Amino acid sequence: MELLHLYISPGHNFRGHHGHPAGTHPVQEMDTIRCVAGRGIEGDRYFDHQPDFKGQITFFADEVYRELCEQLEQRNKLPSVFRRNVITRGVDLNSLVGREFEVQGVRFFGVESCQPCYWMDQAFCPGAEAALEGRGGLRARILSDGVLKVTGRNGHHSS
Repeated sequence: MELLHLYISPGHNFRGHHGHPAGTHPVQEMDTIRCVAGRGIEGDRYFDHQPDFKGQITFFADEVYRELCEQLEQRNKLPSVFRRNVITRGVDLNSLVGREFEVQGVRFFGVESCQPCYWMDQAFCPGAEAALEGRGGLRARILSDGVLKVTGRNGHHSS
């Protein structure tokens, strides 16, 4: 599995904003992120969110991002708009649900697929929520401490 982008955000833009405008917390692209077992990613909004939280780290496939850009004719959106922590290449994230897996020496447990919500139509473009059904990424628990680093770049679409 290649790691193309790593992101953290200090605050929530969508969670808890139903019926209100999205938040404006920036997504920060990182070269490395520190994963802490049972707690989350240092500096991220979900760090120590709640005990045994199912989304201590989230993954999203670059392949899905590229298909979505093509399908919805978007050329100016970065994968950071989905607010997932890790943008991957070369792995079927849905196959990791219910399984333990390891990336760069850090162990994870794939809890569930990320279900897209109506905010995706605002963050990416109208139609994104429906287009992401069944392929919105992966929520996982962090089982061991460690650092993830970017292993490849070429993750964003340009015209």
